[in-house]
Formats: sequence, C-alpha cells, structure tokens
Amino acid sequence: MLQLMTSKRIGRRQFHFTVQGGSFHEVVAEYDRLSFPDVAACGLCGSDNLDLTSRVAQDKFKYTSVKCLDCRGDLTFGKMQRDDQTVFLRRRESGELDWQAWKKGE
Repeated sequence: MLQLMTSKRIGRRQFHFTVQGGSFHEVVAEYDRLSFPDVAACGLCGSDNLDLTSRVAQDKFKYTSVKCLDCRGDLTFGKMQRDDQTVFLRRRESGELDWQAWKKGE
C-alpha cells in the first residue's frame, strides 16, 4: 500500500490529509479527489479566522464548508455527481469562490 501526505491551508490552519492506494496511479487519483485550493481568507470580510465544518441537513444531505469564524460567511464544498468522493469549492460563474453571507435563522 502506498501513501501520499498532502496539506491544505484554510485561513490560519493547516490540515493534513493522507491518501493511499495499491499503486502510484491509485495514490495520485485519490490525491486528485482533493481538488480544492488553499483558502487564505474569507471572501466577504477578509479574515483569516477560518475553519472546516460539517453538518447534515434533513437527516440526509451532508455538507462540508469553510466557515469564517468572524463574519460567519460560508464557502461550501461541492461533490461530483459521477463520483461523490471528489470534492471542490463551489464557484460563481465568474470563477470566484462562492462565499455566502450568514443569514439569521440558518
């Protein structure tokens, strides 16, 4: 079994991931599933006080997000329909990361 360690920076924090596979190709394919870039700061307020969060809505929809701990902004991860193990950060049509402002009651 081969393993590859990679790190992603989310704000001030560094997250370490280990992917593994039976061959070099499989390891690189698993690494590619983490196809999101580092996120240096909140796209709404500019803070680097960010964290990863997860939640389940309606007992069936799983969400993982980058949350700004200052303004409560949210940047949600998307999943590929054909492969729900491949994740990416949602973007607007313009290509910018799709940060959403916190709305009271959510």
